[in-house]
Amino acid sequence: MSLFVVDFSEGSVAGGVAGVIVEAVLYPIDTIKTRLQACQADIGALAPWWKRLRLHPGSKIAHGGGRIILKDLYSGLAGNLVGSLPASAICVGVYEPAKQTLLTSFPEKLSALAHLTAGFIGGAASSLIRVPTEVVKQRMQTGQFTSAPAAVRLIIAREGFKGLYAGYGSFLLRDLPFDAVQFCMYEQMRIGYKLAARREPNDLETAIIGAFAGAITGAITTPLDVIKTRLMVQGTAPRVLWIGIGGSIFFGVLERTKQMLAQRRPPLEKSSSFKQD
Repeated sequence: MSLFVVDFSEGSVAGGVAGVIVEAVLYPIDTIKTRLQACQADIGALAPWWKRLRLHPGSKIAHGGGRIILKDLYSGLAGNLVGSLPASAICVGVYEPAKQTLLTSFPEKLSALAHLTAGFIGGAASSLIRVPTEVVKQRMQTGQFTSAPAAVRLIIAREGFKGLYAGYGSFLLRDLPFDAVQFCMYEQMRIGYKLAARREPNDLETAIIGAFAGAITGAITTPLDVIKTRLMVQGTAPRVLWIGIGGSIFFGVLERTKQMLAQRRPPLEKSSSFKQD
């Protein structure tokens, strides 16, 4: 089996597992964030986000003086996981062999550029699935649809197939730079830690590195998050915290899954694949 196939297959499995777990854990926060962004421009938009939950009468989040109903916060989760699994699998599955190819082509001092470029390529490849998944998810989170299949059918019926790719340009502007920067930050911080500690980081250290990479990337790319202007009114802290937690979970699970898969490889492949970070 070629190294490209090994990198792609193991990256796909690890990426799919990590993507599903981080989506499931953070989905309620994402639902609140999405509904806040969907609020109309009224006096409530000027209030702190926790007060806007009560001030927005059309929201399904708040009932009875701001009480949050957990069931509503998971609206559309199942459909989103169906899309998140292949999207994350493709992203990391493409990223890993692209990273290895670029690292062998670029001088060592340009490893950051190799990671940045590989992250961009992986994000672009996954966008074909990620964008429709995001469109369906956000419309379900805002109460427009009650099931993912119904959402897909009605969006296509009303807007055509292109309706599933609404906002694709915004995705290219916002998410591709995020993917590239986050992977680059994570890989470079991991390399720096390995050099300083003279060993591979353990699971907790990997999660911490992922948290820092996600938080820093969130802070850097906040100006590009033009779709989320309602949330940005409150500053960068909510987004940075959310993405930091997501980075911790995603990269922690990603590395652990890659290690488990690597242990199942034949000896020759163990010594030849994933040599470089």
